[in-house]
Amino acid sequence: MKVDGIPYRSIWLNENGWAVDIIDQTRLPHEFMVKSLGSMQDAAEAISVMRVRGAPLIGATAAYGLALAMREDSSDENLVNAAETLLATRPTAVNLRWALARMQQVLTTVPGEQRVAMAYALAAKICDEDVAINHAIGRHALDVIRNLWQQKPTGSETFHILTHCNAGWLATVDWGTALSVIYQAFDDGIPVHVWVDETRPRNQGAALTAWELKSHGIPHDVIVDNAGGHLMQHGLVDVCITGTDRTARNGDVCNKIGTYLKALAACDNEVPFYVALPGPTIDWQMTDGVNGIPIEQRDAEEVTHVAGKNSEGRVDSVQITPDGVSACNYAFDVTPARLVTGLFTERGVCKASEEGLLGLYPEEME
Repeated sequence: MKVDGIPYRSIWLNENGWAVDIIDQTRLPHEFMVKSLGSMQDAAEAISVMRVRGAPLIGATAAYGLALAMREDSSDENLVNAAETLLATRPTAVNLRWALARMQQVLTTVPGEQRVAMAYALAAKICDEDVAINHAIGRHALDVIRNLWQQKPTGSETFHILTHCNAGWLATVDWGTALSVIYQAFDDGIPVHVWVDETRPRNQGAALTAWELKSHGIPHDVIVDNAGGHLMQHGLVDVCITGTDRTARNGDVCNKIGTYLKALAACDNEVPFYVALPGPTIDWQMTDGVNGIPIEQRDAEEVTHVAGKNSEGRVDSVQITPDGVSACNYAFDVTPARLVTGLFTERGVCKASEEGLLGLYPEEME
């Protein structure tokens, strides 16, 4: 995608040929800053503090993190230790585990002197595959969106989509998952308008999704997290589309906290609720997402404080709760498959069920 007319991915190899450049998402939307990762520890820190975030991008960053580790020390011991360090950074997104396992599976089969080149090549391949996957997600979903638009009453001028958190190109290597659908629908001529949930406590919707949509010229409005149900009651939402950080074998989807409540409101108001996901986000070993997916709990300060630009143009963090008040910060929730209308994947559209997923991924049949 483009920033000020310049095409970017969210992660790429530095011109020196070995360091890894990322867009520091903790500085958005007020400052566009590129940060270079020069070590495995830099990659782990970037994942942990959410300079990079979104399941696919976390996986890609971890893959390059292992490449950086091999550049420092290509021994078996360091390969294992680096993978363990990176795996511990974020517990919920399954792409992290998937990317590290894929890298280790290949690197353990080659001698140490070949591991650096192999690691960089495989990390680049993972990134290229992610771009192709995410573009395909939007392409397969386009027929669904077009049909929903055509079903609206004659004279309708706008197709309203509600999304939660950021599932755009900033959450992947390029295109995004849920926003890939929106970008391609808009580019196809559908008069899209997006309701952007602010997505407390880190406000990825207000900060990142709104920044992406503005850059692409897509009409949108930021809304507080609890406004979605009201909009659905009054016929102002035509479809909900979110991403997911982990999808269980049974079709349960784990996404940013608050997604479950949107799905409940959508069900009550008969609004279609779709989830866009790449194949590597499916956890085929997880048979019950509600009871099995580990839910990350992050620092309470993300709830008690908020960052923003002040009247002087500086970005500050301010406390919004009384002194001494405790806070609980669950980062994700799980939406049961029964509330999901369908899944948009790179292989097509399916029901949110084991049967639906296996119809697209038959190689995962036991």
